[in-house]
Amino acid sequence: MSPRPRPAQDPAEPSSRRTSLRFGYGTNGLADLRLDDALALLADLGYDGVGLTLDHMHLDPFAPDLSARTRRVAERLGELGLGVTVETGARYVLDARRKHGPSLLDPEPDDRARRVDLLLRAVRVAAELGAHAVHCFSGTLPSGTDEDTAWKRLADSLTPVLDAAAAAGVPLAVEPEPGHLLACLDDFHRLRRTLGDPDPLGLTLDIGHCQCLEPLSPADCVRAAAPWLRHVQIEDMRRGVHEHLPFGEGEIDFPPVLEALAATGYQGLTVVELPRHSHAGPHFAEASLPFLRTAEATATRSPVPVPPGDPSATPEGSTS
Repeated sequence: MSPRPRPAQDPAEPSSRRTSLRFGYGTNGLADLRLDDALALLADLGYDGVGLTLDHMHLDPFAPDLSARTRRVAERLGELGLGVTVETGARYVLDARRKHGPSLLDPEPDDRARRVDLLLRAVRVAAELGAHAVHCFSGTLPSGTDEDTAWKRLADSLTPVLDAAAAAGVPLAVEPEPGHLLACLDDFHRLRRTLGDPDPLGLTLDIGHCQCLEPLSPADCVRAAAPWLRHVQIEDMRRGVHEHLPFGEGEIDFPPVLEALAATGYQGLTVVELPRHSHAGPHFAEASLPFLRTAEATATRSPVPVPPGDPSATPEGSTS
């Protein structure tokens, strides 16, 4: 593939010549590709950026020469005209047996410290890449731990990360995750108040999660979250079922969501989050962007119908 390098968007360019939202695709949905190949693919498809999950196959945060490897990725992003956010949701980067373990809530201080170390590394990587945010999450409530204790552990664990984020000038964007201690927007505000509303603390809003469990509609969630919004993830989803779905396979009405997002003035990336579809990542990356652009046009210009289910058609091959 010969990617088409694209210059960074000129802020002085008339708004009529550019789209108001910047779409990216998560590398956790392209796990079978080398990082350079994934970046070239996204640039060639016309994405504005990438959600870079630090993992063993994509800028391993624990392999030697991290700074040198990060510089090379930064140069490549610049060549391709891609923005970036740094994500920390790799399943087994810290523990080969426990998915997303250890967490910031674990009973053992040494285990919590390992997760904190990953986040500190992510902040350094983000600063070197010029990323617009670092994403993180709380983790699930450990067995035998009461909620008050877990909330204290979360606040204490995030304090040094927020200090590092403030020094680096990169916001930390906490994601409400179904099934986690910090599961919804109300939980984010509890954390924010507990920490004294620090400037570096922001929010990752996953649009699918809003559909899954928030009492508000996804569009209303966007409006409610606007003051703290630092990163957005997007995919389809059904009510009450935490399963990331390709566009057209869930229940979300996307034009109102994108209209609300554009109205907030959000300047970061809106990143497609399909980690369980990585076996066909290039297909879903190619299909997702036209869907989003059509939904955006529907919201802001004219009643152009959004393609119903075609973008999520699964190509022949493995579905595991």
